[in-house]
Amino acid sequence: QVQLVESGGGLVQPGGSLRLSCTASGGTFSSYGMGWFGQAPGKGRDFVPSINLSGTSTRYTDSVKGRFTISRDNAKNTVYLQMNSLRPEDTAIYFCAGSQGSDTYYRRRYYAYWGQGTQVAVSS
Repeated sequence: QVQLVESGGGLVQPGGSLRLSCTASGGTFSSYGMGWFGQAPGKGRDFVPSINLSGTSTRYTDSVKGRFTISRDNAKNTVYLQMNSLRPEDTAIYFCAGSQGSDTYYRRRYYAYWGQGTQVAVSS
């Protein structure tokens, strides 16, 4: 059973930065495509970025391009989300997700494993 645990959320001022981490256990991390999804208050869980098995290919939703960077360290079983130039509209619970496929998926249905989420709040 694959388990994903996120960390690194918090309260930050607009323009600030955070780095989220997601560490996997119970499976072969390097065989999973990984993604991050954000769920704002009262809204659905939306795709943010994803990364392929080796970390050589990434995909981003338009609103975070140039501000967020997804990366992974397969030796540490961890995927990261570096969030820069944060905006109030980035406020959400961020969920890490793992797919049994090898590509950079943006649809939730491709992800079989989910973490519990970490809260990010952007406010002055």
